[in-house]
Amino acid sequence: MVLATALDSGDARLVEPGPDEDYEFCGADLEEEILKALSENRSSVIAAPGGEIFLNVFNPALRLVIVGAVHIAQALIPMATALGYDVTVIDPRGAFADGQRFAGLDVSLDWPDEALLGMALDARTAVVTLTHDPKLDDAALAVALKSDVFFIGCLGSRKTHDARLQRLRQAGFGKDSLARIHGPVGLDIGARSAAEIALSVLAQMTQVLNGRAP
Repeated sequence: MVLATALDSGDARLVEPGPDEDYEFCGADLEEEILKALSENRSSVIAAPGGEIFLNVFNPALRLVIVGAVHIAQALIPMATALGYDVTVIDPRGAFADGQRFAGLDVSLDWPDEALLGMALDARTAVVTLTHDPKLDDAALAVALKSDVFFIGCLGSRKTHDARLQRLRQAGFGKDSLARIHGPVGLDIGARSAAEIALSVLAQMTQVLNGRAP
């Protein structure tokens, strides 16, 4: 939501975007400015007919949901945390989701679709699948594609990704939905090690979050 405050009078109101929200404040329609501020996650002062208005942005925390408790996840987690993400790892394979490898982290042993359905996915959430197992990755994608998450990424070769898209088409997902998936995930920086792959993934997530993706 956004707290709009008229700097001259001190009048203020909270605006929570939605189909029924009234964006009128101090004689001005602030819908465009408020949605832009939320999208950019940036508080600012704007000019309005009645005087300057301060838009103070209160966005939910950034979240990263990683499907697959693999070695790349171990490299990705601290980098994402440093960038302000709350990280959750999902992997029903107990041998992978070992507490010692992911100590202090929120790890779900539920099946990916069940876990994601309980998370209230929103436009401040990214979902990245790393398992290479269609049973797990596709289950997560089936939920993520129906949500407002800002980023969906899948590890794997181009051949693997083409097969993934074919399965999702057969499951009923259309061209526009499938275009949301970044696969193979990560910017092309020649990444080879787990840390380099994690870096490329976070770079692409940041690019999309900041509206710089081509």
